[in-house]
Amino acid sequence: MLHLKDLVLVSSMKDLKEIPEGKILINTINAHSFNVAQNDDLFAEALVKGDFLIPDGASIIKACKLLKAKSQPKERIAGWDLFTFEMQRLEKNSQRRSMNTPKLKVMFMGSSEKVLSLIREKAAEDYPNLSVITYSPPYKPEFSKEDNAAIIKAINEANPDLLWIGMTAPKQEKWTYFHWNELNIHCHVGTIGAVFDFYAGTAQRAPQWWQEHSLEWLYRLVKEPKRMWRRYVIGNPLFLWNISKERI
Repeated sequence: MLHLKDLVLVSSMKDLKEIPEGKILINTINAHSFNVAQNDDLFAEALVKGDFLIPDGASIIKACKLLKAKSQPKERIAGWDLFTFEMQRLEKNSQRRSMNTPKLKVMFMGSSEKVLSLIREKAAEDYPNLSVITYSPPYKPEFSKEDNAAIIKAINEANPDLLWIGMTAPKQEKWTYFHWNELNIHCHVGTIGAVFDFYAGTAQRAPQWWQEHSLEWLYRLVKEPKRMWRRYVIGNPLFLWNISKERI
């Protein structure tokens, strides 16, 4: 079981600059993932034992204050914020390199080939100094040993300078954590789920007003009621219940 009051969370966007170089696992947590982790020990372990955990939700920040938690994050940092920060930083680093030096590499592992092709096109325009590598794993609830071996081989052979894993929570966090020691890489690794679709344009992120008023969840519910109703209509009250139990 996951206890919010014991988690160490990144406090603000400024703190992203302090994340050191090297093989670093960065996860995000929101009300939904907190709920799921209450009954998924491996997912809870993956969140706790990653190197950095980002508060992706106003509900997490408010709950930390209510619980007088170890961490008191100052602002919400969405997966999209992490994505743009890391991509811009890598773009600048690659731009500074000499013309005879190969471009720095970013790898997107997850999602469909359709989404990945759109990501490659958009990234070529937005980040011209980066080399973009993609890998689409099989679409199935659970990977076979052969599937896992192929994914790990593709990542290790690419040896990226930044790696994004996008297979939705909790699958992406558990997979990355479970296979962490098999990944012979030197870079930041972020598990960012829906950001793949947001960046590709196959899903629309909430407009700025909704984000600023902590209503991004409601926007997603309105846009995709059949897919999101359980997460929010049931999940939001469940989050309040879980926080109440932890407070007691």
